[in-house]
Amino acid sequence: MNQTGLHTLDYLVFFMYLAIIGGYGYWIYKKKTNKSNTASGFFLAEGSLTFWAIGASLIASNISAEHFIGMSGSGFAIGLAISSYEWMAAAALIVVAVFFLPVYLKNKIYTMPQFLRQRYNPVVATTMAVFWLLLYIFVNLTSIIYLGALALEVTAGINFNVAVVALALFAILITIGGMKVIGYTDVVQVIVLIIGGLITTYLALDLVAKEFGKPDILSAFGTLKTQADSHFHMILKQDNPYYKDLPGLTVIIGAMWINNLNYWGCNQYIIQRTLGADLETARKGILFAAFLKLLVPLIVVIPGIAAFVLHQNGMFQQEMVDAAGTVKPDHAYPVLLNLLPMGLKGVAFAALTAAIVASLAGKANSISTIFTLDIYKLYIKPGASEKHLIRVGRIAVWVSMLIAVLIAPQLKVLEQAYQFIQEYSSFITPGVFAIFFFGMFWKKATSAAALTTAVLTIPLSTAFKFWFPEIPFLNRMGIAFLILSAVMVGISLTSKNKNNQGQIEIEMPSFNLSRSFIVGATIICGILAALYTAFW
Repeated sequence: MNQTGLHTLDYLVFFMYLAIIGGYGYWIYKKKTNKSNTASGFFLAEGSLTFWAIGASLIASNISAEHFIGMSGSGFAIGLAISSYEWMAAAALIVVAVFFLPVYLKNKIYTMPQFLRQRYNPVVATTMAVFWLLLYIFVNLTSIIYLGALALEVTAGINFNVAVVALALFAILITIGGMKVIGYTDVVQVIVLIIGGLITTYLALDLVAKEFGKPDILSAFGTLKTQADSHFHMILKQDNPYYKDLPGLTVIIGAMWINNLNYWGCNQYIIQRTLGADLETARKGILFAAFLKLLVPLIVVIPGIAAFVLHQNGMFQQEMVDAAGTVKPDHAYPVLLNLLPMGLKGVAFAALTAAIVASLAGKANSISTIFTLDIYKLYIKPGASEKHLIRVGRIAVWVSMLIAVLIAPQLKVLEQAYQFIQEYSSFITPGVFAIFFFGMFWKKATSAAALTTAVLTIPLSTAFKFWFPEIPFLNRMGIAFLILSAVMVGISLTSKNKNNQGQIEIEMPSFNLSRSFIVGATIICGILAALYTAFW
């Protein structure tokens, strides 16, 4: 029953997916790219993405192997509590749509460093641009490729190094078409990954039902809760061995908000999808993404919990361990994929590949955008033509992907890659969010304060990591944010230039909301309240 590798029918399904994505992407490229293509059109798809394309692209770029493999692994090890990253993100998306987005669109912001340049000064912008490039390439891009290659190796028997190169090349082919191609192909990618994800969830619950003699998958869900009750506690207590990963109420009223608001509201990789649209379309797109976010734990966390229950009951004893005999939670999802019947396994494999490639393409496009518009155009060749900038952007995609391909194999030492991504991404999160938050909503925030905060954020986070390793990293991030906020306020109040708002305009009428947005946001908040009440 458990057979590693793909059948001929699986390969046919998978290559059909490749053909559809490739053909659709080429059609979009030809239809929506005119002869006078501009840099803003290439990097942002200015004015050409619908709300459903924006929402789908947000989710496709966000969901990757780190979710299918990493979050399923955390579901195996920790349980439903890891879903807070997804469910609280839905709430954070609403806040971003209401308060952050109007500021960006009002001021015609194309990149996050551009916002910092207009609000503060070029030094702050360039410093953060370098930080972002290092983070995106050396943490995010490499970890996505690593987890994707691991999944292909365990699921289809593909050589790890071959998988690394293949994923990078596939992502490059989509990325060099620009944001228009990425945005619309992401719609197909999301459809594929949701269908494939639900198939795997159904299989996992069906296995539980058969193993415990239950009549259907709904009763199997109840069995999961009975057999692994501690895996259904959303708020972990201090005696839980994984409390350091998800420290209690921090996930609802603490630094999880800082993490999510920074990721969804101050992150080029994500917010870039909305910057080329009008406010109403962008808000609808973000709300659509928030609804999709509520579904993510169903297709990535529940299979991990099911694998845990089945493993505890005697299944997957060999498949869940590495060569040294250590249980590897990140094996949970690939092990389940190997149980799918032929044909369906091809669909699930395509879903996994879709998530990986979409995320890689989005990340690579953001790296290319920041490097080209915020570094190359400003400091290397200010008078560059639009065509030259697009060419430089494509070269940046190739170079960043090459670096990631070389580094990705070094991540094999990790137990839970998802936690690695969250912790090391958080090293710059407190400073970045402080700079953006005060820059948007406090006129007295100065350039000197922002630059000091930018310079201090990594050393402070690193010091906390090694001086106070017993403190959960989310709490360390919250403490660092409070310290850096105090630095921002203190330096700003003592600065000679106290009215240093730059060229950023904030008009309260732009925060007005449509009735449909209010209804949608209310429904999402109600669902979140019900979920946390049911699984507290």
